[in-house]
Amino acid sequence: MKHLKGVLIAVNLTLGLGTALAAAASHWAAVPARDHARPNPLTGDSGAALAGALLYKNHCQQCHGADAQGDGKKKPTLRSEGVRSATDGDLEWFLRQGDLRHGMPSWSSLPLAQRWEIIDYLRSLP
Repeated sequence: MKHLKGVLIAVNLTLGLGTALAAAASHWAAVPARDHARPNPLTGDSGAALAGALLYKNHCQQCHGADAQGDGKKKPTLRSEGVRSATDGDLEWFLRQGDLRHGMPSWSSLPLAQRWEIIDYLRSLP
């Protein structure tokens, strides 16, 4: 019985991860090819992630939490495999477009360089 319970938990975790990855993949499928391929010009800039951390605190933390783990419900973690597997261009496009149906505002009012800094910060998270 104990073994069966462990198997059921593993299956539920796998299904949950698959659902989360499918949801993330659907976001990225909407990204135009030219945006998908865009590189982050600030990659490798040692100050970009630090600046991004401050921007994250001011613009993202209220929904995604100080640790970027979200709330497990409507406010998703930004440490997921779906986010990690997205290109920098995918993430910038999503920050710019938002997804109001799911509570994500557009951050197009932030200068492009600041959106790249937020992405650098997200990439720096363990």
